Amino acid sequence: MIWPFSRFRKPPARLRGTIEAIYGMIVAQAREPLFYRDLGAPDTVDGRFDMLLLQLWLVLRRLEPRSELAQGLFDRFCDDMDDNLRELGTSDLKVPRKMREFGGAFYGRTKAYDIAIAEGTEALAAALSKNIYNGGGIAHARQLAAYVEAADNHLAGLGPATLTSGAWRFPSPAATLVTT
Repeated sequence: MIWPFSRFRKPPARLRGTIEAIYGMIVAQAREPLFYRDLGAPDTVDGRFDMLLLQLWLVLRRLEPRSELAQGLFDRFCDDMDDNLRELGTSDLKVPRKMREFGGAFYGRTKAYDIAIAEGTEALAAALSKNIYNGGGIAHARQLAAYVEAADNHLAGLGPATLTSGAWRFPSPAATLVTT
């Protein structure tokens, strides 16, 4: 399990560059215009948050759960969310409450996605519909599910050394649209 309160520690120096590289890929993938333009993910603060969580989940599920790298990525995510809240003008008194909400969203969605991906494409599409499309957009959710399965398979096929090095890329979401 990833611990929400260890983010006050700095990751080991040997991992900082890797954490930044992988987190940068996660953020870049979450910002992929195709998700918003072609797959109808809401281009809102909440929609982008959900896409970021989805990409983070894809990576974390392939890492050793209690590893320093997994914890470091989660801590980096928490730091990023804290920074974003402050940039959006959230008061210092409200930031801790919002961070707890983010934590609840993270753990709730990752649990739902873990269960759904094990049950198959339609269950995954239903979970994505609920969490990203607010219960609608099942056609888009099915397309997004195809991307998630392709990305999950791609990450599963990477060797542990490659995955933990940050020397890889997410698959193109456009390639999954051709087959759906």
